[in-house]
Amino acid sequence: MSSQDILQSVSTLASYNVLLQVMFRVLTFLLNAFTLRFVSKELIGVVNVRLTLLYSTLVFLSREAFRRACLSGQSGKNHSWRPVINLLWMTVPLGVLWAVLLSYVWLWLLEVPDAHTVPYYSPAVVLFALSGVQELLAEPLWVLAQAHMFVRLKVVAESLAMIAKCSITVVLVVFSREWGLYIFSVAHLVYTGILVLCYAVYFIRFLGSKEAARNSFPLRHVRDLLPRRQYGEPLVDRNLARLTWSFFKQSFLKQILTEGERYVMTFLNVLSFGDQGVYDIVNNLGSMVARFIFLPIEESFYIFFAKVLERGRDVKSQKQEEVAIVAEVLECLLKLVLVIGLIITVFGYAYSHLALDIYGGSLLSSGSGPSLLQCYSCYVLLLAVNGVTECFVFAVMSQEEVDKYNFIMLALSVSFLFLSYVLTGWAGSVGFILANCLNMGLRILHSLLYIHQYFQLSRWKPLRGLLPSPPILLALGVSAVVTAVSEAFFCCDSGLLLRLVHIGVGAVCLLGVVIAVLLTETKLVQFVSTQLLPRFRKKRT
Repeated sequence: MSSQDILQSVSTLASYNVLLQVMFRVLTFLLNAFTLRFVSKELIGVVNVRLTLLYSTLVFLSREAFRRACLSGQSGKNHSWRPVINLLWMTVPLGVLWAVLLSYVWLWLLEVPDAHTVPYYSPAVVLFALSGVQELLAEPLWVLAQAHMFVRLKVVAESLAMIAKCSITVVLVVFSREWGLYIFSVAHLVYTGILVLCYAVYFIRFLGSKEAARNSFPLRHVRDLLPRRQYGEPLVDRNLARLTWSFFKQSFLKQILTEGERYVMTFLNVLSFGDQGVYDIVNNLGSMVARFIFLPIEESFYIFFAKVLERGRDVKSQKQEEVAIVAEVLECLLKLVLVIGLIITVFGYAYSHLALDIYGGSLLSSGSGPSLLQCYSCYVLLLAVNGVTECFVFAVMSQEEVDKYNFIMLALSVSFLFLSYVLTGWAGSVGFILANCLNMGLRILHSLLYIHQYFQLSRWKPLRGLLPSPPILLALGVSAVVTAVSEAFFCCDSGLLLRLVHIGVGAVCLLGVVIAVLLTETKLVQFVSTQLLPRFRKKRT
């Protein structure tokens, strides 16, 4: 595939991923709002913090390194997939090992919730661990689908799984509330089961079909999906195995940074289960845009950068026409996430209290909830920039550079845990956001220095994407002042009519910012319309 073909395929993948994440976040958003009316905040805290942490730790440590290594430089054609598939199946026994170790920690070393407030904790731990292992059964199929740009498969599979999970949760919460943690455990087990089933059914039907032959798909039979030795080839690709080990050491540290506040809450007991529930709900609300826009872009364009550029080679050693495309894409991505992040920061400050009051009532809008969401609005800007910069850096780093960066990640992980503990004692749950901001800033600094050095000897300067135009900055500044004044006069205890006035003021300000973007960032608008929106690209082709 040419770099342009890869860019188009990856852009389609990013677009579908964004739509998928939008649906996920909306469903989760509505589900949390619904369950708040039926279950205690202590039970929500155990599910959303402790049990979700168990599941995310298990699957991340079991598969993330394999995903990054096996998607690096894979073109999807003219490549022997047998050693790669054998390597990917190692995620399952690794997942079983992690499931046993983590279940022991969660059951015997951590504080057990009160059985009357949060019933059935022990079975829930086992079921969440089992669901993680179950999801790993689809890992070779997931990597094959990603490498060959089967964009609709992921959308359909995860959509069906999420709909089933939400439906089961709602039914059980309404009619079998006494089941406690069984409700969420069974729903999550069904979710991962449907994921595996969808991928399995698709590949069983696809392999050997005319479509597979027409696309020169490298596998022909269902048995090719299973691990086995092929004559004349190694059992696993040693280079990929070494790269996987490097990414594994890094993924362990990255997981601590990503879920650091949950680890601190879980292992250090700095917040009660009820406070953990409130924090997690506010955290999920604040991260909605980051998860359904920034994360899909990061995941999809990591594949683009890894496929177009050769890992470990400097910019002069790459094909210059492809370097030009990569530099242009990186600049546009940085500009895109920066503009979105600035909009969220400006409007999030003035509308945090209103959003929480509408979503969860006084349970969320009183206390530290509004200030927590305001801080998170600033943190989203850092998340946006870091996602794109690290996405590029991880795609072009050599194995030696990845190993060196692991030491940086180790230092950041230790400092984050220390800062979280200290700042939480000083500022409560807001301290978690402050610690995240400090660490994210250091990660961004490292990535910016690496990107600057990478393109230093070339004529391309993709970091110019971090310089928004003066009209956009002016529009954002005016919006910040106007919406802050509007909040002071119209929100949030003066009735429905004044709330609507406050919302209208924000809508007008947002429209002004969008107009400024459309008029001054024509290159960015063209990139979004031709690469991130499939319908525009289809019209062009």
